[in-house]
Amino acid sequence: MTLTNKLVLFFPFLRWMRMVDKETLRADFFAGLTGAVIVLPQGVAFATIAGLPPEYGLYTAMVTPIVAALFGSSYHLISGPTTAISIVVFSAVSKYAEPGSPEFINLALTLTFLAGVYQFAFGVARLGSLVNFVSHTVVIGFTAGAAILIATSQIKHITGIYVPKGESFLHTWYDIIVDLQHLNFHLLLIALITLVVSLLSKRFLPKLPNLLVGMVAGSLVALYFGRFDPNIPLVGEIPAHLPPLSSPEFSFETIRELAPEAFAVALLGLIEAVSISRAVATKSGQRIDANQEFIGQGLSNITGSFFSSYAGSGSFTRSGINYAANARTPMSALFAAVILAGIVLLIAPLTAYLPIAAMGGVILLVAYNLIDFHHIREALTFSPSEAAVLLTTFFATLFLELEFAIYLGVLLSLVFFLAKTSTPAIPTLSLDGDPDQPHRKLVPIDQKPVKQCPQLKIIRVDMSIYFGSVNHVLNRLSSIVENERIYHILIVGSGINFIDLAGFEALIAENEKLRKLGGGLYFVGLKPTVYEAAAKAHFVRYIGHDHFFDNKGQAFHTLYTRFLDHEICKTCSAQIFKECH
Repeated sequence: MTLTNKLVLFFPFLRWMRMVDKETLRADFFAGLTGAVIVLPQGVAFATIAGLPPEYGLYTAMVTPIVAALFGSSYHLISGPTTAISIVVFSAVSKYAEPGSPEFINLALTLTFLAGVYQFAFGVARLGSLVNFVSHTVVIGFTAGAAILIATSQIKHITGIYVPKGESFLHTWYDIIVDLQHLNFHLLLIALITLVVSLLSKRFLPKLPNLLVGMVAGSLVALYFGRFDPNIPLVGEIPAHLPPLSSPEFSFETIRELAPEAFAVALLGLIEAVSISRAVATKSGQRIDANQEFIGQGLSNITGSFFSSYAGSGSFTRSGINYAANARTPMSALFAAVILAGIVLLIAPLTAYLPIAAMGGVILLVAYNLIDFHHIREALTFSPSEAAVLLTTFFATLFLELEFAIYLGVLLSLVFFLAKTSTPAIPTLSLDGDPDQPHRKLVPIDQKPVKQCPQLKIIRVDMSIYFGSVNHVLNRLSSIVENERIYHILIVGSGINFIDLAGFEALIAENEKLRKLGGGLYFVGLKPTVYEAAAKAHFVRYIGHDHFFDNKGQAFHTLYTRFLDHEICKTCSAQIFKECH
């Protein structure tokens, strides 16, 4: 490995830095400007969802995207605070401290650090491919449930009805309904006007940041209502300075308490980041390195925990807008963070006039946009297993601990995945066409009723043979022996990606049984990697070198001349091989 390759391995931003020129800088600057304006109201809203002071959402939007862009692999992914991660942070830390308190903030930073360590370790261990085994339906179900929880958490702010802290989903709505007579119509109108103006702005003024426009409208309405109602709560002034240094708590007791929740945050963050970066990459044509993305997300959270930033991940909204704004390189994420810092230094004092009810209206809109109705409808109608994963994750999110809901959804999706791979399709094949024709193809007999050899059964295993599928494969082989009395079985291996030790051992045992009956197992068309593994495991030696063939012509010629009973061939009416003639 050359010195340049080694440097790129440790500093992946050197790979795309060579692409930067005046043209890309200009495109990235304006994309970053758009992203900074959009994340301003989002950062405040997300921090509120997480139970943190508003400025912590902005700090996260300044620090996290810079590190993730420098050490990730995507050119367009924008990291920072997200709704799903924010609500998990709130759920995890609120069990140990009062939201908004210094202790809560300290624990949230510790949670962020631990989540980053998990993510970085996954990336170094090259576990990026594990995300492929987690159904996207888990994220859809969890996000839909989280959206309802987020909306529920804001009802008290837009109605003025008192709800005790720490109330569950059902208890919160019970309290709201019972005390509905205490509804504050001023707060409700502020939230509704903020919501409506945000929607109208998005519809008729798409170039303007609609959430920011809505918040300004809500603030003006609150200023008017303040003459009649002095009890309209405000967000308060955000400190006008850059992210201050901070220190997570590293006591053994704190780490022991937060480690399980941090794992859930890390897992959800990785699923979000990789799935979003791949979705954008399908449009941009870029190849994503999941392992490098893991490392980038991990380092961004580790670094962020020392700069007053809580756990972040990839944002679908900001990443999509970043791509649509013609961003060319990750410099757009760096520009967005720097511009946001400048904006905060200039307008932070204005947040003193921002009513919490207006923030609640914005969060309601954010929560609604989280629900992917199209994919939910598809998942419910596509297959029972996808519907089960979606509904289980959704209801677990509403009624159980959030981190447990993530684990349950991931576990259920893995169970269904293993169930599918444990029962591979094993079609019976035979040759199609006249024996004198060259290049005859093997076709499944359930698709075309072609003749079969009465002495040789040809089957194809359409998936890997591993500990989960071994029993299914053996049952199929036993069925051939017991029901059809055929003891020579040729396995077409073009669909087998790997065979594990349990698979090799089972096939060796089955071959011994067939050998005692005068037959055997034979293999044709195994992939080079599979054959190499078979040789290393001494599988080829146990089965016999003469039982493996490179192509079907060689296989049929050898099997006919050496293994089949020619006396039976004389009276056979099938005669599907050219050797039969």
